[in-house]
Amino acid sequence: MLGTATMGDDARDGMDFFPLTVNYEARMYAGGTIPGGFFRREGRPGEDATLTARLIDRPLRPLFPKDLRNTVQLILYALSADGKQPMDIIGLIAASASLVISDIPWDGPIGAIRVGRIDGEFIAYPTFEEIKESDLDLIMAGSRDAILTVESNSKEVSEEVILAALEWGQEAIQPLIDVQEQMIKELGKTKKEYQSFKISDDLKAEVRSKAYDPITDILAKEYEKVEFRQALDALRENILEELTADDAALPGDVKEAFEAALKEAIRTRVLDTGKRADGRDLTKVRDIWCDVDTSPRAHGSGIFTRGQTQVMTFTTLGTPRDAQMVDDLSPQDSKRYMHHYNFPPFCVGEVRFLRGTSRREVGHGALAERALLPVIPSEEDFPYTLRLVSEVLSSNGSSSMASVCGSTLSLMDTGVPIKAPVAGVAMGLVMAGDRYAVLTDIQGLEDHIGDMDFKVAGTEEGITALQMDIKLKGISPKVMSEAMAQAKVARSFIMGEMLKTISETRSDLKNHVPRIQAIRVPVDKIGAIIGPGGKTIRDIQETTGARIDINDEGIVFISSDDGESARMAKERIEGLTATPEIGRIYTGRIVGIKTFGAFVQILPGIDGLVHISQLDSSHVKNVEDVVSFGDEITVMVTEISRDGKIRLSRQAVLEGWSLEEAQQADRKK
Repeated sequence: MLGTATMGDDARDGMDFFPLTVNYEARMYAGGTIPGGFFRREGRPGEDATLTARLIDRPLRPLFPKDLRNTVQLILYALSADGKQPMDIIGLIAASASLVISDIPWDGPIGAIRVGRIDGEFIAYPTFEEIKESDLDLIMAGSRDAILTVESNSKEVSEEVILAALEWGQEAIQPLIDVQEQMIKELGKTKKEYQSFKISDDLKAEVRSKAYDPITDILAKEYEKVEFRQALDALRENILEELTADDAALPGDVKEAFEAALKEAIRTRVLDTGKRADGRDLTKVRDIWCDVDTSPRAHGSGIFTRGQTQVMTFTTLGTPRDAQMVDDLSPQDSKRYMHHYNFPPFCVGEVRFLRGTSRREVGHGALAERALLPVIPSEEDFPYTLRLVSEVLSSNGSSSMASVCGSTLSLMDTGVPIKAPVAGVAMGLVMAGDRYAVLTDIQGLEDHIGDMDFKVAGTEEGITALQMDIKLKGISPKVMSEAMAQAKVARSFIMGEMLKTISETRSDLKNHVPRIQAIRVPVDKIGAIIGPGGKTIRDIQETTGARIDINDEGIVFISSDDGESARMAKERIEGLTATPEIGRIYTGRIVGIKTFGAFVQILPGIDGLVHISQLDSSHVKNVEDVVSFGDEITVMVTEISRDGKIRLSRQAVLEGWSLEEAQQADRKK
């Protein structure tokens, strides 16, 4: 992995945030492959590259100076990939290493690790194959003493397992920090001086004197979001007008000082009284309302509303050939379960251009996807491709977890036999010195002024997905443990509210949903179904009207809107792939006549011999006295030799003999 870090020489004027960008490029030459598509070169980053860039960005950002406004850009290229090990963790370590030896102000280094668990034992940096076996896939980044970010998906593991994995991982990243500190000593540059964008203490104090008490009064009225924002806007405009009338202060500085006073007032209220901006206590979940089957034509739909956050999720079922093709450095070549998340500007009352899917939308969709993945039925049990789309209709915090809940409702409404329903909740944190408060079900304002965004999703049995981002330089295991315990209670409550709307998965799919069934055939029989140049499979599809897909494991998917055409296609396939069974009766066609008997084709490409003595109930002098070439007769399989030769009996069918009786009669003759 090549990791580079560059900082612009000058600060960005008029900017009230730190302009950091992280770009990860999955160069396909790293894996010895040529990119797909018409141009055969890397284009816009795919989902995996976008998620990797976000994974790298989140733990690095809190360690930059808060008053830095110079543009910083990190660019990472995958130069060599063996297809066995994920590249994301290597990218995060490379980014940290490039920053610590650079002249860019940054309070690193950090270490990162992926933790798996197989047979109850934690393993570091599991391969793709080990991740499949593991019941935990946890990524964490941390400093010498504290955890910075966590991201995981798991197969319903307990909170205790997650906490143990974090403790184990924190110890395992220490050598990575050791080697980077050695790099600083040997290679590190002196950190650059930079222009500080910090407002004066005098202005901050003046704005606070005018804003703090009125803000406290507004908080006491416990307004809804719109009224609360309107009251704050009016107060801010009055202070702006007063302080900038004679150009004594810049509007941007006044606004920043006002935000600092607002943040202080809200945080003080939480820590001193246990009351939040909307009047809730620390553990209360906002009011929940749900609905399903809201679209008459969609395969399934669900609405989840929590406070002023509302998400509508739609499920669409497709055939295996509708799966998404994957072209990256991982061994995965397709996805049959996809979750897409859309966050339009109207959901937060804004107007802006629609410029395609943002990184944030990709990340939130992936989090919801991971949360539901452990409960999605296998392809053999439910042979459909699944696409879920979550439309955020209104947002005031934690729309990603609302998407998890909406997805569960939508899947259950569709009739997808999920293992268990999944609910999610976002937790927050307010910390000042040794004092702190963990907040359940945070709204947008609490995400903005708080120190942590901690999202947890899972079933009643355990956690399926987790993501934690903090604005501090790390949090302790004690705080993490308390947040997880509080989240578990909230998840259970939310789940109960969801199940009041739909208590179990529908027993059948809706009438307009295509029917797909799966049958497993021996891998060596796949060729018989396809036929020379695909002739056989095309004939089955044309004559029955069904759609046939086959994977490399021998699972045949038959899809059709008509049950009769699916039945006909299944019979044809079973006929092409069946294996003769001793004692079973078949109707076949005469394909050869000899003096000693007749050869009967009982299955496509498979024939056996009916000896002349087994051709009729009475003595037969000539075979052609009983059968002719092309005749259909019914026979029993009485013997299959080691070399595959099949012995048949027509007499056994005529006499109604059992297998033992037929074999005994054959031996006597």
